Amino acid sequence: MGPSAALKKVETTTGSNTNELRRLSTFLEISQTLAAASNQKTAFHQVLGILERHHGVVRSSIALLNDAEAEIAVVASEGPAPAKADATFKVGEGITGRVVQSGKPIVVPRVSREPMFLRRTSDRPELPSQEISFVCVPILLNRKAAGALGADFRFKAERDFDRTVKFLGVVASLVAQAIRIQRVIDTERERLREENQHLRLELKERYDFSNILGTSGPMRLVYEQVAQVARTETTVLVRGESGTGKELIAQAIHYNSLRSKRPFIKVSCAALPESLIESELFGYEKGAFTGAQATKKGRFELAEAGTLFLDEIGELNLATQVKLLRVLQAKEFERLGATKTIRTNVRMIAATNKDIEKGIADGTFRDDLYYRLNVFSIFIPPLRERKPDLLLLADHFLEKASLANGKHIKRISTPAIDMLMAYHWPGNVRELENAIERAVVVCDGQVVHAHHLPPTLQTAASSGTVMSLSLQDALEAYEKDLIQDALKTSRGNRAKAARLLSTTGRIMNYKVRQLGIDWRRFKK
Repeated sequence: MGPSAALKKVETTTGSNTNELRRLSTFLEISQTLAAASNQKTAFHQVLGILERHHGVVRSSIALLNDAEAEIAVVASEGPAPAKADATFKVGEGITGRVVQSGKPIVVPRVSREPMFLRRTSDRPELPSQEISFVCVPILLNRKAAGALGADFRFKAERDFDRTVKFLGVVASLVAQAIRIQRVIDTERERLREENQHLRLELKERYDFSNILGTSGPMRLVYEQVAQVARTETTVLVRGESGTGKELIAQAIHYNSLRSKRPFIKVSCAALPESLIESELFGYEKGAFTGAQATKKGRFELAEAGTLFLDEIGELNLATQVKLLRVLQAKEFERLGATKTIRTNVRMIAATNKDIEKGIADGTFRDDLYYRLNVFSIFIPPLRERKPDLLLLADHFLEKASLANGKHIKRISTPAIDMLMAYHWPGNVRELENAIERAVVVCDGQVVHAHHLPPTLQTAASSGTVMSLSLQDALEAYEKDLIQDALKTSRGNRAKAARLLSTTGRIMNYKVRQLGIDWRRFKK
């Protein structure tokens, strides 16, 4: 081999290595572009621009199948002629259509000699002296063509089209991966959107005040007040004993308000230590105190444009009361350790079981804050003042607890109902729910009896429902409970009731007389 031939071989090898490095560099740049872009269409334009800058591509386009897989649309194109991003093809139509249909690349060495070339993505005003070569490769998803990548090159007789097809094939695979990831993201985003919409609807239905149980006079007044204030921006103070359902009323107000699509944030003032309540409400800046290693938003910021529910507001210390008053008056606050003032748009609903008027007299609660909070007051009556609602609530909690514990308990026996009605319920609705849940747990049949209820309901001191705790009285009470339940099931038919209890009619009649049971009242 002569010197000139050896030199030519070295130059060829050097040029080949340079081309390979350029291709690898291009793959890296395209990968980074597709990964970093927030908009896929913009990313595709940038990818085509990379091909134009580094690989002599005169004109290029990316076309994708639509959802119905009936039409191919150009989603991005680059080149000297005006882009026609709205160009479309039928599957099998033209070069691009055939590539998508077959899933295989097509090379057109000389565009001017190819009658199938449709020229839809641009006008291609080639000069007579400048011939164009066209290479089109499929964009494959799950081994099926989801689109095509097309590129124009200036015609060169020595061009290695096999290497060009492989190069563009790798680029198309990178584009396909980006499309796959975007589709997963879009699917997940749509799933989350639908789930969010479903949960919001479920919350609205759950906390619709028309679904709050109770038909007694005091509760009807509560419903009227909720309906009056819900769609306003008025601050609400919900008052009532512990366990009456103040939070439920607050949620009903929010989910029936104009802010129902915005956050409902709850803060229990009694559950947080005095040293933490201020930072929880207003947030803090990094370094505001020992342990504040990052800036944290407070509940007011989290509730922006929504509703902030301050439960047990009577427990707030005086220092926090001052800052809360400022928020109510000026709609602004600062995080701990910050100088920047934050404007807030939050509706306030507060609740308390304390006698705030007494707190004002004692100096533990600010009167100016009270007047700001007490714009619209709703009083939730205790359960002992709404006894007509008790059976409705008990049946609801029975169904709820039975479902949660995988049981099929149908009803509450008459003696058990009598015991529930006689009790004074110091813990209100919460205590009733706990009592029914406990009864469901210990019940081994389909009916809750008196002996399934908590012991506190069965003592004379608390309810007056049991006058003696002797063994004989307890056995008679249990026996009477079972017989009355059987008579209720059989609609007063003593023979049928005897069969339900696996005893004889004679014994049934004897027990009815002995226990003083009026079997006629069970007839329907």
